[in-house]
Amino acid sequence: MVIFQENVSFDHYFATYPDAQNPAGEPRFTARPDTPAAYTLQAAGLLSPNNPNSVQPFRLDRSQALTCDQNHDYTPEQQAFDGGKVDKFVENTDSGGSTSNPRQYCPKGVVMGYYDGNTVTALWNYAQTYAMDDMSFGTVFGPSTPGVLNLVSGDTAGVACGPTGDPGTIYHSPGACSPTTTIPTTPSPGTGGTMTGDADQYYDDYSSGGFGSTNTAALVGPNVGDLLDARGVTWGWFNGGFDTPSASHNLVAVDRALGIDAPTDTATSISDYSAHHEGFQYFASTANPHHLRPTGVAMIGQTDRANHQYDLTDFWAAADSLNLPAVSFLKAPRFQDGHAGYSDPLDEQQFLVETIDHLEGLPSWTSTAIVINYDDSDGWYDHMPGPIVNRSTTSLDVGCGPATDGAPARCGYGPRLPYLVISPYARADYVDHTVTDQTSTLRFIEDNWLAGRRISAESFDTRAGSIQAMFDWTQHRPHDGKLLLKPVTGNPY
Repeated sequence: MVIFQENVSFDHYFATYPDAQNPAGEPRFTARPDTPAAYTLQAAGLLSPNNPNSVQPFRLDRSQALTCDQNHDYTPEQQAFDGGKVDKFVENTDSGGSTSNPRQYCPKGVVMGYYDGNTVTALWNYAQTYAMDDMSFGTVFGPSTPGVLNLVSGDTAGVACGPTGDPGTIYHSPGACSPTTTIPTTPSPGTGGTMTGDADQYYDDYSSGGFGSTNTAALVGPNVGDLLDARGVTWGWFNGGFDTPSASHNLVAVDRALGIDAPTDTATSISDYSAHHEGFQYFASTANPHHLRPTGVAMIGQTDRANHQYDLTDFWAAADSLNLPAVSFLKAPRFQDGHAGYSDPLDEQQFLVETIDHLEGLPSWTSTAIVINYDDSDGWYDHMPGPIVNRSTTSLDVGCGPATDGAPARCGYGPRLPYLVISPYARADYVDHTVTDQTSTLRFIEDNWLAGRRISAESFDTRAGSIQAMFDWTQHRPHDGKLLLKPVTGNPY
């Protein structure tokens, strides 16, 4: 199972791991004495007053869980890293001082804030019990859509525009992306664009304007779903709100259910479904444009009218019927996906813990591996720039090398992101330093079910680092490696 969350840099959640401040009244975190060293902000000696940015890093308290969203576009993220000096985050990605919502903690320089084990308690406990990679990066710079496209296809190139042309998030050279009402099955030479932002899908009734509408885009080319189908491997993407895209949650009510005090004068409601977070809906071969229901629980994971795109309720129906697909991608409803501005680490923790606790209670747990990774960094500060493994010299790029490798505007690796593996076979309290990226998850799927086949010659899975070091396939874990946590505190029962 791949749990794909939203908008967190590694240092934003693990800057001082495994040392938590442990103030009174908050869930306490005490590290194991043998916890291995990780490449954290604290270990690098870059906490206040030693940081080169114009605002020093600072701890965000549990009471400051809801913050404003940061600038996480393709170019500003590159500018923030400033050619490897990593000293221009406040000038380029900070959104501090710009919110009108009193619930959001958003002072100037908030981009330098980080949480510790008193807020992201569950993730720190998972890191103690299972395996974490502290050198995992976004495949390219930029926001959610490039991240999810790399997860499912290893590439952000081969974009065709909807009826009105470029929605403003597609790089196309020379000239603008040509509008079309008929998406080609294969791109013509020189006509495919590169996704650098968050255009909604052409193949989704719930995109901006609806199925086939203006300001949409489609991806032309294969994805991992196509490869799994060709091999007869069951799979599915399970998205919160997919069956009821107009459903929403009141954020104040959600927080109060977790015991968090919040003002009632900003009772913001947020819809559960976000179209551009659903990567397979960009491809004609794997889209379910009208959000059709599966023909039955037994068909979940098989090819029917749902075409492998489901609601999260379908995942649990399949799981509890002992009918889980071999490969499952899980996407939380928006209020629980961790995205700053409309979600927070505590709402995210509830989703992660309830999901993992449930999976650990199934007979399938003994043959399960869960990957937790993220679509982008939200622009949050991280002290470690990724290696540039793919160069680009477009007008959108800053310091991404003297040439362009393959399709343009795919500069990467981007910012460092959290990456955890939870499984009876995961190494315990293990920090892996292997350089990986979002397509390392794709590579793991390909190596296990597709005999190592890669998506294409240009897709990033051809060069992705392996996550195999995070596993020990010979080990026997006590109690099948289960760690049951409390959803509110994130600490063990």
